[in-house]
Amino acid sequence: MVILGIDPGYAIVGYGVISYRNNHFSVIDYGAITTDAKTPFNERLESIFDELTAIIEKHSPEAMAIEKVFYNSNAKTVIDVSQARGVIMLAAQKKGLPAYEYTPLQVKQSVVGYGRAEKKQVQEMIRRILGLERVPKPDDTADALAMAVCHAHASGSLMQNMRIKRGI
Repeated sequence: MVILGIDPGYAIVGYGVISYRNNHFSVIDYGAITTDAKTPFNERLESIFDELTAIIEKHSPEAMAIEKVFYNSNAKTVIDVSQARGVIMLAAQKKGLPAYEYTPLQVKQSVVGYGRAEKKQVQEMIRRILGLERVPKPDDTADALAMAVCHAHASGSLMQNMRIKRGI
């Protein structure tokens, strides 16, 4: 299964594309879509849509895993991130790519085994799980890869549960 993980944002959208087969991970691609703060917001959203569409077309993932947005303390930031997230979801929808949403707690639990893990712990586990020499930068990229790994673990559990129910 090829999975596209996304850490949504409007200044930086982290992405990571991994393959997960027979309980083995391999990295296909990762990086960040960046937009300039001086660019009008609607043009930033268009850039995110266009670049993500190109990534989807290039790698033909079977699923997209994206972080659920949660309200922290800055309403403007959460609104802007939500708009970028909407554009990301639209890009997936237009390409027929199913999207799955995970909370930060679910990702930490899946990657580290502890839902309250620190960001550095998650990044180090991603480096180890994916066999990378160093933690990917920017942090949004490592977060996107963690999102993809989380989906691989979750989808594996879902498939296993289906097999058990069918007696396979």
